[in-house]
Parts: sequence; C-alpha cells; structure tokens
Amino acid sequence: MLLGCHLSIGNGFTGALVAAEELGINAVQIFSHNASSWRMKEITNKAAALFQEQLANSPVEYIVIHTMYLLNLASPDIFLFERSIAALEEEIKRAGMLNIDQLVTHLGAHKGSGTEAGIARIITALDRVLASESFSRYSSIKLLLEDTAGAGTTMGTGFPEIGAIIDGLSDASRVGICLDTCHAFAAGYELRTPQGLEQTLTSFDREIGLSRLELIHLNDSKFPLGSRRDRHAHIGQGEIGESAFSLIVNHNALRGLPFILETPKEIDGEAHADQMNLRKARSFRKE
Repeated sequence: MLLGCHLSIGNGFTGALVAAEELGINAVQIFSHNASSWRMKEITNKAAALFQEQLANSPVEYIVIHTMYLLNLASPDIFLFERSIAALEEEIKRAGMLNIDQLVTHLGAHKGSGTEAGIARIITALDRVLASESFSRYSSIKLLLEDTAGAGTTMGTGFPEIGAIIDGLSDASRVGICLDTCHAFAAGYELRTPQGLEQTLTSFDREIGLSRLELIHLNDSKFPLGSRRDRHAHIGQGEIGESAFSLIVNHNALRGLPFILETPKEIDGEAHADQMNLRKARSFRKE
C-alpha cells in the first residue's frame, strides 16, 4: 500500500525524507517553497543533487509536490492570471530539478465572472503551461488537477467541470487527477456506502476517465455531504467515517493508487496526529 502524508520542508527537502523514514511511510507530499508566498527560494544544483541522492536511498516510493495556494488559473484579473501561469511554470521547473515527476494543483476561482468563463481561462492557462519550455524540458512530469469542495466560486467542483477542462486542452496526455475525499464529499459525492462509492466512481469514469486518476488525498470532512465547506478532519472522526475509508482503500479501482493524508497535524494539542491517522488508514487495508 502506498500511504503517506504531507510533510514540512522546514528542515529542507532532505528533512522531509528523514521525517518520512521516521514515520515509516513510503509516500510523501511536499511544497517546494512557502505555499502562501509568491516568492520561491532558489533551489541550488547542490541541494537538488543531495535530495535526489537521498531519495534514491529512501524507503519513499512515491513523492508529489503540491503547488502554492495563491495560484488562480481562472482569475479574470489579468495580472493575477499571468502571474499564476508564470508561477506554475516555475513550480514545474522546481519539480524537475528535484526529479519529482508529479505536481498537483488547484485550479482557482472565477471570482464572479461565471463558470464557463472560468473554464475557458483555465484551458488557456493550462495550454500555455503544457506547451512551456519547463514542461517540455522535464518530460516525465505529469500535472494533476485537484477537485475542490465548491466554496464560493472555486473551480473544479464537479466531475463534469473537470472533464470539460481536460477535453478542452490541446494536449492532455500528461494531465491527471488528484481526488480529494473531503472535497468530493463536500461537493456532494457519496462515499459512505458501497453503492454511493460505486456511483461516484462511475460518474468520475464517465466524465473524466478513471485512467486519469493518479492520486488520492485521503481526508475526512468536518462538514456534511454537500456542504461545500473544505475542512479536513482526522480519519474516521468526521462526517465520512471509518467504514467509508475501508471501502475506499480497498476498492479495486483505487487500491493501487498512492494515498496521501492532509489531515490536521495535532490532536488534543499534541503533534502526534500523523502517526494516529496513518495507523488507522493502514488498519482498514485488506491484503
């Protein structure tokens, strides 16, 4: 089972690998810089080489970079739109330097300009990024689009919307999907029963294609089905519940994928939540 969590790079990229080994996990998600800042600290060739060497000797089998939170590929503000495209191209370059071949990104929000206009801008932005020098140079990288809970005017909430974006791209051969369980549930997709999960995956396959699904963000939800509120909870302690996660990690269409936890880092004021959530997720798996 490929299972891990999002880890800090506060102690450097290699520090995240050390933390992964201490947690006993074989899958990791990281940011490549401060995710709340446009500024990206330079990755030196020396730092990149050291990380690659340590990764090659690490138990980590899967690693993915999550892009910054500031990107808005659907923005009607031309300055923010252009800045987001440039930043995503830079994120791809950084992933390439680190020899990380998957990058997951949110799509942004249309800010009142309407869903159709937002879809059109996202397609334009992604077409430019996918045709960029960075993306061409690092030919092993795949860009993963993440679904959203649907708060406000955020894009990528429903599978038809994501499917329309992919269908509109000039070349979607290196585009995949990251499915977040909290986001999908908050968007109204039932995951808690065998029938509900099957219907959700059937809808995903019809609108997007299960062959594009590359990664699962495994998160419980603090709010009910269809709430459109993006608040992650500890595994089994939210509205999705333990039985649903057992269904998810054992489903034939999903069990071979990497599962990354983005659950809260503390429980009862103590920073031991990753261990608890990982242990619980592992316990559901039927080998």
